[in-house]
Amino acid sequence: MGQQVLVLNATYEPINVCSLQRAVVLVLKNKAEVLERAARQLRSAAASHVHPLVIRLITYVRVPRNEKRRISRRAVFARDGYVCQYCGIGSHLTVDHVIPRSRGGGSGWDNVVTSCAPCNIRKADRMPDEVGMIPANAPKPPPPDVFISVAAPRQPTSWAAYLRA
Repeated sequence: MGQQVLVLNATYEPINVCSLQRAVVLVLKNKAEVLERAARQLRSAAASHVHPLVIRLITYVRVPRNEKRRISRRAVFARDGYVCQYCGIGSHLTVDHVIPRSRGGGSGWDNVVTSCAPCNIRKADRMPDEVGMIPANAPKPPPPDVFISVAAPRQPTSWAAYLRA
């Protein structure tokens, strides 16, 4: 059971990705309903069950706002489309603090961007206007589905209707 299932909140907002096993348990305990299912079924010695691809929780679960979600390199890369925000190259990626930490910049969503290693080295601990390196997109908290793409880089087509375009 190594497959992933998209989990939607009661409001149909995508909130997580879980294992197939966890999804089946949620459905069997009547904590979730199946919205999308695979053609095949899951079978045990005594019964057969639907093979969920997308489930929706029955009760609403409060999810922390994006600003509070933990920042990771993978989430920053996904938010920025896996390209350097200074030159547009997609290899040797690192995370850069737009306002350097040595100059009082924080490590929040509004101050980190994806940068290739050469641009990060060239910018060093200087301000963007001092070097003429302004990020292509202003850093900001990512949309919720960025965390879905980090958890499941390859998404089944059945998820498309529930994720933003």
